[in-house]
Amino acid sequence: MSRVKLLGYEIDSYNFEEAVSTGLELINQDKVSQVVTINPEMFDCAKENEKFSDILKTAEMVIPDGVGVKIGLKISGYNAERIAGIDFAKRMIEECSKRNISVALIGAKNEIVQRACENLKQEYENLKIAYCHDGYFSDDEEILKDLKESGARLVLVALGSPKQEFFINKAREILPYGLMIGVGGSFDVWSGAVERAPEIYQKLGMEWLYRTVTQPERFKRIFPALPLFVFKVFKEKFKQ
Repeated sequence: MSRVKLLGYEIDSYNFEEAVSTGLELINQDKVSQVVTINPEMFDCAKENEKFSDILKTAEMVIPDGVGVKIGLKISGYNAERIAGIDFAKRMIEECSKRNISVALIGAKNEIVQRACENLKQEYENLKIAYCHDGYFSDDEEILKDLKESGARLVLVALGSPKQEFFINKAREILPYGLMIGVGGSFDVWSGAVERAPEIYQKLGMEWLYRTVTQPERFKRIFPALPLFVFKVFKEKFKQ
């Protein structure tokens, strides 16, 4: 699949099924592959942090998660499909359960990640969760050692961005294989601690709006980041 460029970074223009198919190809390779589910805030982080910028440039998959990215791509002339990271990760879990591929979950509070694991096992009876650990650790090497011994090939990391991307990038140097995805707050939803936005919001790509209304503390994080992001895209387009 061809990639399209947005604010200096390449974004995959998959549809959902193509993204899943690519993920399944990567999961069986003898290397660690990184999936970034990119949103507007990550572009700002990359501008300020060279290491994070490099991660965005070298990740095997960079899928447009945030609706702001979809809008930005549309302004730039690309009609790319928004692929919600939580949906992509959940589908990969389902596919792993069918193929006897072991999964690992790392991140969130202990009670959250444990409950998420329990709920996922109930939903997918053949699912093998080889490793499960909360996000409150200071020794990355110890976690990566245990992760390596677990043999998990799908690793979901919920440490928040950019911490989860840095952790995955470090894992690339230590683990022999695996598809690793930064999944943000997905464990909160899978555990039942946080209710996901109603389906109509999901279909419209407006989950961010629902979360902002129900969690007003998110307002400062999203605004003015989203309108500023759209402004930057317009500015870049008119430079061309």
